[in-house]
Amino acid sequence: MDPQKSAAMLNQAKTLRFHAGNLVSRSRLKKKCPSSPSEELQDCIQATLADWVSLQRPPTEEIPDTLDCSIPETTDVITPEEREELKVSAKLFLCESNQSSIRDAVEMACQTLRVSQIDSVIISPPGPPEGDSQTLAHLQPAWEELQALVQNQKIAAIGTSDLDKDLLEQLYDWAQVKPSSNQVNLASCCVMPPDLTAFAKERDIQLLTHNDPKELMSAATFQEAVKNGTGDQSAADWRLEWVLRYSIIVKSRGIIKAKGYLLSARRADL
Repeated sequence: MDPQKSAAMLNQAKTLRFHAGNLVSRSRLKKKCPSSPSEELQDCIQATLADWVSLQRPPTEEIPDTLDCSIPETTDVITPEEREELKVSAKLFLCESNQSSIRDAVEMACQTLRVSQIDSVIISPPGPPEGDSQTLAHLQPAWEELQALVQNQKIAAIGTSDLDKDLLEQLYDWAQVKPSSNQVNLASCCVMPPDLTAFAKERDIQLLTHNDPKELMSAATFQEAVKNGTGDQSAADWRLEWVLRYSIIVKSRGIIKAKGYLLSARRADL
């Protein structure tokens, strides 16, 4: 489709959602190895939007408020026959303090992958205001939403990211559904803190490592990716709401069968 027409669709829409996957088999991204998770996501957004623009036909009906910019050929649908052999895990990056985003992201993941439940979800909430430290009160709203999804059998296990021993203990003592894991960024901590290791072992919490930055993608970088992907240099000012990165692992072999991103963004002026 003409880039000007796709730009018109973007400018009239209120919400933008898309699925960028499968990264394991996507040849475009195999040509270079992203240096960071942020660069990988930026590559995904640009490639997916570029493909979406090229495949779109001019709309024959009214442009919907929500644009689905997914590419059907790249979807990672799991069949019922293979579900027991696979583990579906996800990390959810919240860019805004909107708890409904958690439910929206999990529902979109289940629909996209054709599963009724995600095996594990790790939450990465937006950081506290400048100068403030993260507290239990800051984590509670997101955790309550995750607990509800566990109780509704949409998620089997939930985990946290970058909590020190004291905050992890506070969350564990307060929560109805206990955290099953806690990710630690080794960029800020070369060795697992002994007190955190001891507490996690005592409470049967799995400690994992990651290399995600505190802010997975800035507003400016996302805007740049949208412009580069659509070819429209005057694209509307979009703001990320959430990003969900998923992995599908073959249990018996421990290999990643598929990996991808789902995200939702909204017009910043709405």
